[in-house]
Amino acid sequence: MKFITHISRILVGVLFIISGLIKLNDPIGFSFKLEEYFAENVLNIPFFIPYALLIAVLVVISEVVLGIMLLIGFKTKFTVWSLLLMILFFTFLTFYSAYFNKVTDCGCFGDALKLTPWESFTKDVVLLVLILILFFNQKHIQPLFGKLGQNATIFMAYTACLFFAYHVLMHLPVIDFRAYKVGTNIQKGMEIPEGAEKSVYEMVFIYKINGVATEVPYDDVMAGKIPETAEFVDRKDKLIKQGYIPPIHDFTIEMDGSDYTQDLLKEPKLIMLISYDLKKADEDGLALLEAFHQKAKAKGFQVIGMTSSDKPLIDQAKKQHGLTFDYYFCDATTLKTIERANPSIVVIKNGTIVEKKHFNDIEKVNLD
Repeated sequence: MKFITHISRILVGVLFIISGLIKLNDPIGFSFKLEEYFAENVLNIPFFIPYALLIAVLVVISEVVLGIMLLIGFKTKFTVWSLLLMILFFTFLTFYSAYFNKVTDCGCFGDALKLTPWESFTKDVVLLVLILILFFNQKHIQPLFGKLGQNATIFMAYTACLFFAYHVLMHLPVIDFRAYKVGTNIQKGMEIPEGAEKSVYEMVFIYKINGVATEVPYDDVMAGKIPETAEFVDRKDKLIKQGYIPPIHDFTIEMDGSDYTQDLLKEPKLIMLISYDLKKADEDGLALLEAFHQKAKAKGFQVIGMTSSDKPLIDQAKKQHGLTFDYYFCDATTLKTIERANPSIVVIKNGTIVEKKHFNDIEKVNLD
C-alpha cells in the first residue's frame, strides 16, 4: 500500500499542477467557463457571475499550490482534505454537465485539451479514487525536506502564481491554445476536408399528449402510432452523432444583415478591434482606440470594430470615445474565443492572423 500511495501522490500532484498551470495561463478563459456553470439554466447561481474571474484565479492557484504541497509533503492533513473537497466538487460539476448535457466542455485543461462531459467525469472519478487512497494512507506521505525549505517552497509557489496571473491578465496568455492563435489562416480553419464524417440527425416531432409535451420519432409518426387526441407542437432535428467540426466555426463579419466575412478576409492589411461586449469593455482601453485607428489607417490598414453589442450601445461607445471606425457584428462566444482582452487588437493579413495584442500593449502593435 505504501508503494501505491507514493504512485497516487505523484499522479495527483503532477496532474493538479499541470491542470492548474494550463488554466493559470488563461484565467479569463476559465472564468468564461465558470460563468456558464453559474448561469440560470445550469446551476442557477447568477449572483456569482460578477466574481467569476476572481474565483477562477483563486481556484487555479489553489490547484497548482496544492499539487506542490502534496509532492513535497507539506501539511499533509490539510492538503489531502483540501484535495478531497476540491475533487468532490469537480466530480459533482462534471457529472451534472454530463448527465444533463448542460456544459459541453468542463474547461479542466483550458483550450489545451478538450474533453467530452463524460470523459471529464471519468477523469474526476479516477482522481477521486487516487485521492481517497491518499486520504486513508496519510501516514505514508512524509515531507521531502525540512520545515524551512517547505515554507520557502510554498511561499515561492504562491508568489510565482500571483505574478504569472497578473502578467497574463494585464497582457495575454503566454501560450495560445485556441483556434485563432497567431499564424492561423481563418479561411482554412473553416474548411471541412473532403470525406469528413458528417453529423447524423433524427427528425423528431413534439406532440402534446395528455397535456405533456412528448418527443415522438419520425417513424412512429409515419406509422400513425400517436393518439388521436395528440396535439402537434413542433418539429426538430435531434443530433444522433456529431460529425467533423472545423476548428473555426461561427465566425462572421456582419453589418445590417449583410455578410462581409470573405471580402474583409481578403484584405492585405486588416485590423480588428474586438470588444465582445462594449458594456463590459475597459474604458481606458476604448479611449486608446481612435488614436490607434488613425495611426493604423495612415499605414494602409483597414480598421474595423468587432462586437456582439447592439446598435444603441455601439453608438454610445462611438460618441463617448470619438470612435470613427465601423463596428461589425460577430457572435459573443466566437469573439471571446479569439481574444481575452476587452478591447483587444488582432492584425490580419490576407486572412492570416499575424499579431494579437492586449489594449495595454497597443503601442507595441507592428504596423509595418
